[in-house]
Amino acid sequence: MRIAAHTGVFSYMDASQELEGYLACPSSPAEGLRPVVLVAHAWGGQDEFARSKARMLADLGYIGLAIDVYGKGRRGTSPEENGKLMTPWVEDRAALRKRLLAAVQAARAVEGGDPDRLGAIGFCFGGLCVLDLARANAPGLRASIAFHALFMPPDLGVQLPIKAKVLALHGYDDPMAKPDAMVGFANEMTAAHADWQVVAYGATGHAFTNPHAHDHAGGMFYREVIATRAFNAMENLLAEAL
Repeated sequence: MRIAAHTGVFSYMDASQELEGYLACPSSPAEGLRPVVLVAHAWGGQDEFARSKARMLADLGYIGLAIDVYGKGRRGTSPEENGKLMTPWVEDRAALRKRLLAAVQAARAVEGGDPDRLGAIGFCFGGLCVLDLARANAPGLRASIAFHALFMPPDLGVQLPIKAKVLALHGYDDPMAKPDAMVGFANEMTAAHADWQVVAYGATGHAFTNPHAHDHAGGMFYREVIATRAFNAMENLLAEAL
């Protein structure tokens, strides 16, 4: 059942840096507090794709919050700009963790949201972000779901046991996360005693949820049937965890 959502800009802070999120709340009355699900954007910054997923989550009865890693007004419009925005965060995972935990703190304060029932979904760079939230044992986080994510671990010291349920939805032919990286991730999650799953889709590359991805030669292309399967898997885990 689809539930009309109230939406709007959601500003929050990481120290002195203003961040511009997007909040989507179901308009139907709730009997109690609703779970909040964060949406972590791809390498171009918080965009309409991420906002549409926040609205999708509101349709499912959750509060959807599309977060902002880069800062208000910092968005990419080309692969070159996107890379310049993303690279410093991939190279400084401690700073990235701090920025992501600021989003979690904001999510836990959302009116009508349950601070102890959080989920997180992310795409590409955002997939790495939600996996890092699981690695950080972010307060209230119960599920992290990564779509065509980057798998490299943050190397921030001893990894404590991971409490959130972890689901990676992965194109087996993804040139940015090849099979050995997928196996390395599985080994990492096993060592961290996580409740983890990796679903690998055959004949599927990177960005398979994005209808605007058409670079078959580069291994980045949309697959509607796989996207549908992946979002169904997301719904199932969110329902289980939240």
